Amino acid sequence: MSSHRERPERAEPRTSLLIELRGDRPGALEAALAPFSRHGVGLTHIESRPRRGQTFDFYVDCEGDSDGAAMQAVLSELREAAVGVVVLDHRHVPWFPRHRSELDRIANNTLEAGGDLQADHPGFADPVYRDRRATVDAVARRHRHGDGFPAVAYTPLEHATWREVHKRLAELGHSFACREYRQALAELEAHCGYRDGIPQGRDVCTFLEARTGFRLRPVAGLLGARDFLAGLAFRVFFSTQYIRHGSWPLYTPEPDVCHELIGHAPMFADAAFADLSQEIGLASLGASDEDIERLARCYWHSVEFGLVREGGARKAYGAGLLSSVGELEHACREGSSANFEPWEPRRAANQPYPVTEYQPLYFVAESLQDAKARMREFCESLPRPFYARYNAATESVWVDRAVRREGQEVAP
Repeated sequence: MSSHRERPERAEPRTSLLIELRGDRPGALEAALAPFSRHGVGLTHIESRPRRGQTFDFYVDCEGDSDGAAMQAVLSELREAAVGVVVLDHRHVPWFPRHRSELDRIANNTLEAGGDLQADHPGFADPVYRDRRATVDAVARRHRHGDGFPAVAYTPLEHATWREVHKRLAELGHSFACREYRQALAELEAHCGYRDGIPQGRDVCTFLEARTGFRLRPVAGLLGARDFLAGLAFRVFFSTQYIRHGSWPLYTPEPDVCHELIGHAPMFADAAFADLSQEIGLASLGASDEDIERLARCYWHSVEFGLVREGGARKAYGAGLLSSVGELEHACREGSSANFEPWEPRRAANQPYPVTEYQPLYFVAESLQDAKARMREFCESLPRPFYARYNAATESVWVDRAVRREGQEVAP
């Protein structure tokens, strides 16, 4: 692995102010904001709230530290003009990454990984498989920002398992997968060797980055919802590298390399789907636990088990469907016993789901653009503590408020 490390970009300082304007004199707000322009202090957010009488409160978020010379000059002018102004405390929010390098702090917060398999796992009683899993997991745990995507020397048995899974899913995909998936899978087969055996993550990562800017990052197992969704904000998908047990090639109780590279990767080559995923990720940054749960349900019912209308038929775009022979047929064949509703994130956000059985309810979007637009509208409706935007050039998240991130434990 490369020893190269990029220095994380320092989060830009923000100051939040409460400005009180008395009376309804025309131009009062313009006059109060003029000092910011004169001293080169950029405004990132303004929110007005009327109070009793002829008094208005304006919450202003701006660039720069409250102790900086420019900000002090602004405050001095406002006070000299008898404008009431108070420097507000930072908003305290759950910790979230501000730079892509900070994903190192959450990538190893796995819920289950390595040899810690459940008793009902097909590989539980196979010591060779458990040792192999631990070896592959260790490769992911050593990965750090700036390293190249680690290669895994897969065994002939592992390649054979992949080929069986890929062949069966590709056959079903011709009938039940959405057009965007079919096109991307064909390109991955041509450029990354999907037909030959398990492709290397670095090759798939290069393919996706050239098309939508999405990247894969190795992970040793399942992450909690908050950590996993945070990666999507940076157009990063946490991807496992181990493969399911060969005795049961068409079933896995957990995400594996087949689920990641056959189910998820082709869809990340589509711009609308990539943007939908990032919308969920950005909305999760600093969100409350309740909103994380709502977003996780939206993710489940779209990115994992979403359907779209195509030519009057239901087609799959969710990875949980596209990597499961049985559930793909269950959701897309005519006469299915499942229930289907139009894609509505507000509804999906409150819809529980089973993890170990077929979904009783699927949400169907009119198109991937429709799925993205509705998801964006829902995210904008959440009571977010700040507005976040990803800057691809600096690999950092810009926020418009003064915030303090709290509560993050660093995984070993």
